[in-house]
Amino acid sequence: MKVDEGALAVCWCASAVVDALGETAVTSARVAARATRDRQFARIEWLEGMATEHSTTAYEAARRHAGLIDRSDLGRIVLSGKDRASYLNGLLTNDIATLKPGQGCYAAYLTPQGRMIADLRVYELGDVILVTLSRDVKDTVLAKLDQFIFSEDVQLGDVTEAYAQIAVVGPRAGPILASALVLAQPDALSSLTEHGNLRSEFSGQPAIVLRVSDTGEPGYDVLIDQSAARELVSVLHRAGAEDVDAGAAEVLRVEAGVPKFHRDMDENTIPLEAGLEPGAISLTKGCYVGQEVIIRVLHRGHGRVARRLVGLTLDGDAVPAREAVVHQGDREIGRITSAVRSVALNRPIALAYVHRDFTEPGTHVTVEGAGAVVTALPFVPRTT
Repeated sequence: MKVDEGALAVCWCASAVVDALGETAVTSARVAARATRDRQFARIEWLEGMATEHSTTAYEAARRHAGLIDRSDLGRIVLSGKDRASYLNGLLTNDIATLKPGQGCYAAYLTPQGRMIADLRVYELGDVILVTLSRDVKDTVLAKLDQFIFSEDVQLGDVTEAYAQIAVVGPRAGPILASALVLAQPDALSSLTEHGNLRSEFSGQPAIVLRVSDTGEPGYDVLIDQSAARELVSVLHRAGAEDVDAGAAEVLRVEAGVPKFHRDMDENTIPLEAGLEPGAISLTKGCYVGQEVIIRVLHRGHGRVARRLVGLTLDGDAVPAREAVVHQGDREIGRITSAVRSVALNRPIALAYVHRDFTEPGTHVTVEGAGAVVTALPFVPRTT
C-alpha cells in the first residue's frame, strides 16, 4: 500500500500511474502529521459578514450569463489501482463500483456510528478515480483511506496543490468554456450529465472538466495545471465570463439550498439530517461503513431523525448570524447554519436545523425576534 506524492500526474494518463506510483511512498503517520500541520494554515474561516458583502453584478453574471468561481476551498485526492472502485465502494454511501469512465456521483464518508467524516464528489476518469472534498478535511480523509488499505491494489495521491480548480457557471458556461478548450466533440460539454467528466486540453496543457451543481448555479469545474490557470482565466474573461466573489458565490449556494461541510454539516451530522439521502446514499449497493445506522433510521424509523436541515425565509432586512436560535413561541427548536440576503428574493434567507416536528414548509417560526417561514428547498430553481 502506498500514499504517493509522486502521483500528481495520475489525473492525466494511465502510464503516469505506473511510473509515479512505483517510487515514492509516505506512511500514514506522515500523512496524519501533515494533516495536523496543514489544518493550522489551510483551513478556510468563514467571515460572518461575507454573506451580505458581495457584488450584485457578479451574481447576475452567474445567473444570466457566465461566472467564474475560485474553487481553492476544495481538496483533491486520486486513487489508482485495479481495486480502487471496490475499495471506495466499501467505505462510501453511494455506489462507486458501477461507475463507468466519464461518470461520477455524490457520496458521504461515515463513521461506524453513521456520523459524517466528509461529503465528497467521486469521478471515475478511466485510469484513476478523482475525489473532490472540502479542503479542511482532505488530510483527515487521506489518512483514513491510507489506514484501511491492506491487500487491495489501491494507491493514493494528493493533487490539491498541483492543479487549479475553477468553476464556470451560468447559462452560457458551456459555450464559453468550449471556446477555450480543445474538445473531442463540439457538443461534448452539453452532453455531460451531473457528475459527468471528460479530458480536454487548454493551450497544450491537459485539463479535466467536471459537471457540477454544488456551486448553486450549475456549470463546470476545470482542473488545470497551476502554471496555466492564469492564462485560462484570462481567456474565459475575454470570452465574456466574469469573476464571482466569495460573497456572491455564497448567495448562489444558499439560494440553491446546497449544504456545505463545516458550515451546514460537520462530524456530528447524520447525512439524513442534512437531506443527503436522495443524491448521496444508495439503497441497493452492498455494505459500507455506517450503513447499519442509516438503514435502521430509514426502515425502522421511517426516515425520522431528531432534526432536519430546512430553508427559512425571513421578514425584515437583517441577516441573522450563524448559530442564531430559531424559536416557535417560547420553545427553542433549532439554529441557523447559513444565512444571506437573497438577490433573487430581495430578502434574508437561511439554512437551519430545526426539530423534526417543525420541518413542514409553511411552518411559522421566529429568529432573533423576526418572523420566518419554513420554506421548501431550493429557494431559487436552477436556470440551467
